[in-house]
Amino acid sequence: MELQINGRAVQAEADPGMPLLWVLRDVLNMTGTKFGCGVAACGACTVRVDGQAVRSCVTPVSAVVGKRIATIEGLGAPGKPHPLQAAWIAEQVPQCGYCQSGMLMAAAALLEKKPKPSDADIDEAMTNICRCGTYQRVRLAIKRAAGVKT
Repeated sequence: MELQINGRAVQAEADPGMPLLWVLRDVLNMTGTKFGCGVAACGACTVRVDGQAVRSCVTPVSAVVGKRIATIEGLGAPGKPHPLQAAWIAEQVPQCGYCQSGMLMAAAALLEKKPKPSDADIDEAMTNICRCGTYQRVRLAIKRAAGVKT
C-alpha cells in the first residue's frame, strides 16, 4: 500500500490491520515514533494524520491510506530544527527523552490548530504522559515556540 509520510509517497507491504506504529517502526524502519503502552493511553506513539494528533499504536494502517502522515522524522531538518524542537532544547524539556517524540507531535498538532494557545488549550491538547514529570517545561516550550509571553 502507498502511504504519504512526511510529504513523500512511501510503499509499505503490511497487513491492513497492522497498527501504524509497527508499520512505521518495523516495516519502514522509522524508529522515532515510540511504543509505550499499546492502548493509546501514554502518547509515546503520537503522530499527526491530516494535522490531527493520533495514537499510532491503535490506528490500523488501512485507516491512514490517502491521508497525510507526519512523524517526528519530518518535524525539523538537520541544521534547521522546528520551532518546537528549538524551544524544547531552550526550556530543557527532555529528561529521559522517551516520550518526547510523541509530545512534540502532539504539540505540533496543537500549534497548527491554535497558533497562540492558552494554558487551557495546552492542558486539553497535551494528554501525553511523561514519567519524568516535565509538564511545566513542556508548557513553557509550547508557549516559547508560539511566541506567547509567560
